[in-house]
Amino acid sequence: MPRRQPLPDEIEDYRDRRWMRLETAPVNTAEQAERFIEQVGFAGCLTDSRRPGPSLYIAVCGRRDAIMPPNVQKDEESSHTWLLKDELMRRGRVYYAKLSRGRSMFLAPRMIRHFKALWGVPRRQEKMRLGRAALAILAVLRREWEMATADLRSASGVTDRKAFTQAMDELQKAMLVVPSEAIYQPKFTYLWELATERFPEELALRTSKLAAVREVARCYLEGAGLTVPGELARVTGLSRVEAGAGNQVLVKEGYAIAVSRGTYRLTSLSP
Repeated sequence: MPRRQPLPDEIEDYRDRRWMRLETAPVNTAEQAERFIEQVGFAGCLTDSRRPGPSLYIAVCGRRDAIMPPNVQKDEESSHTWLLKDELMRRGRVYYAKLSRGRSMFLAPRMIRHFKALWGVPRRQEKMRLGRAALAILAVLRREWEMATADLRSASGVTDRKAFTQAMDELQKAMLVVPSEAIYQPKFTYLWELATERFPEELALRTSKLAAVREVARCYLEGAGLTVPGELARVTGLSRVEAGAGNQVLVKEGYAIAVSRGTYRLTSLSP
């Protein structure tokens, strides 16, 4: 993993406040987690300080240097984050799924249409862009609306565990399917449903890809204060070309200042 470029102290302090990396105000409840996600726009779930960007786990820890321990089952903070994730899924007020590059992320409702414009698969393109297993699973969910993992595997005919997992990751990335609840008894399973059933209004909104790149860049810079080369791409899954284009639009708007090649700073935070 590449070594992270040191940031100015005032930027780290700004991120502490925006990303809830404060021991005096850690995230403890689902309501606090939802407010945190709405503030940052999008966030990782169990990512730690070794990866840039806002994270529910780091907000639960309340410190910028939080590192996920090897044995997460016995760690109070990671266990609490996992349970909060389950509650947020059940409440359905923020979007949660494995998105670009297979990363589990939360989206505030206001950001859903922008991520859909970048990675969503329109219905007319499903047969061209989705694999056979993903299409079989999707057809079942459109008939049944919600199903547990084992039932969905059986009904779709995708009985191979690895093939099923890959297909579900594909459907989540395409913003077509989301996990809606985690059930632990009598055995652990997820319930799955169509994303449009949970967020019909947000997914019905349309925006251009250029506008989506700009708004994702704006959202990240608003929380980060400053971005360094490759950071936005790494956090969001955008290509570095797309990330740079989004930040350049913000510079033209006067929202950001280009400090150096690939480094952008909020105009309101400029010395």
